[in-house]
Amino acid sequence: MRIVGRFPEPEPGHERLRAENARLEAALTFKNDLTSMLTHDVAQPISSIASLAELLTGDWNELPDDVRLELAQKIDRNTQRLIKMMNDLQMLFRLDPRAVAARRAPVPLLEAVRTVASGDVVIEIDEDLSALADRAHLLAVLQNLLANAETYGKPPIAVRALRRDDMVELTVSDRGPGLPEDLLPSPFDRLKRGAGLGLFIVRHLVEANGGSVRYEHAEPHGAKLIVCWAAAHV
Repeated sequence: MRIVGRFPEPEPGHERLRAENARLEAALTFKNDLTSMLTHDVAQPISSIASLAELLTGDWNELPDDVRLELAQKIDRNTQRLIKMMNDLQMLFRLDPRAVAARRAPVPLLEAVRTVASGDVVIEIDEDLSALADRAHLLAVLQNLLANAETYGKPPIAVRALRRDDMVELTVSDRGPGLPEDLLPSPFDRLKRGAGLGLFIVRHLVEANGGSVRYEHAEPHGAKLIVCWAAAHV
């Protein structure tokens, strides 16, 4: 028996409800990921700072000068980690796709990399190579990629860029062990404990500028984080 006729179209209200439920579910997943990551990542440096400060102040008179300096340096490094995490959080909460507006303009890549890189970074970029991007976003992406290489990789750290048709491909590489397997194959997709906020932020800023980002293993070992921007015609 064949029934001829049209099935009723789904009511617009049902589609809106389904979309709203999906949005709320994504927001809840994001909140849980962020809470789990911060509980681990913030607690670790705070605990380290507290223990080191207690040792330094409690045994100050008995500690030789070189040990005092070493403890103070460890406290400073952990403090800088917390400061960066708080700065990343401030940026993260501004990354609502509906609110991020990229004001794209030609940005000279060599000058941008020199602005954020330390003296130990190898830079191989032609002076006339520019990307079409929001300058503040591009600098934040570079800062996070270099910080990731410095934190999880090993020297030499290198930044290279080249033109591919209408795109500019920028690579930040190091000679460390590479990203851990539990962050692969999509290290930019979700927040993970121990991974920080940097790569998550990088993806959102790059996509807000119409670009893409990916990870590759370096040879013979290490990590390569590759960002593709639209090339600027200057």
